[in-house]
Amino acid sequence: MRSDEVFSVRGDAELIARAGHLFASVRTDFLCAARDLRTWSQPGTRAAVRNRLRAAGPAAVTPRKLLSPVALADEEARAHLRLVRGRGALVRISRSPLPHETILIDRRVMILAGQETPTGREYVVTTSPVLVDGVHALIRAIWDAAVDLETYLRTDVPHLDADGRAILEALASGLTDEAAARRLGVSLRTYRRRVAGLMAELEAGSRFQAGLRAGELGLPH
Repeated sequence: MRSDEVFSVRGDAELIARAGHLFASVRTDFLCAARDLRTWSQPGTRAAVRNRLRAAGPAAVTPRKLLSPVALADEEARAHLRLVRGRGALVRISRSPLPHETILIDRRVMILAGQETPTGREYVVTTSPVLVDGVHALIRAIWDAAVDLETYLRTDVPHLDADGRAILEALASGLTDEAAARRLGVSLRTYRRRVAGLMAELEAGSRFQAGLRAGELGLPH
């Protein structure tokens, strides 16, 4: 590929076929910035990228992932990021809006993911120094202002009033909704409405996740 070449591909399979070798050429830096973890939704594609990165050999490269808070919306995503972090990657969370995935390799290759379409997501791949350096400067500024994953999770603690904490304790106790409502002195309808509000505040998709999220944030429950 020429130093100023720009080309587009459609779909994960074509991206791996035409640009997969670039992942195996990482030598100094691999930076991935994304709004969420859904760009490569197919496990096969993720595995292909991991295999190409491993093929890069023993070079001392620490992968970096920069994500928006929306990437932490469910427990599966949080667990995945902790796993990635445990394997040596640096993971930071930024409150600044991020686009679909952008990958920068050694400040010489850039892969931009576009919108999903019925025929697959479109990707733009370039080695143009002007384009790569410009985007790298923007993402580097966001990276510098972002915080480490664990730091973000510790500090992103929602404010729970006494009622919220009481509901959290009721959920943790295993009481039925009827028994919990009686304990709190509210109607069953009011209790369930407050449970729904608490789950939204904790960004939990289920009552079980609410308990996990509370423990993750260090909240008593």
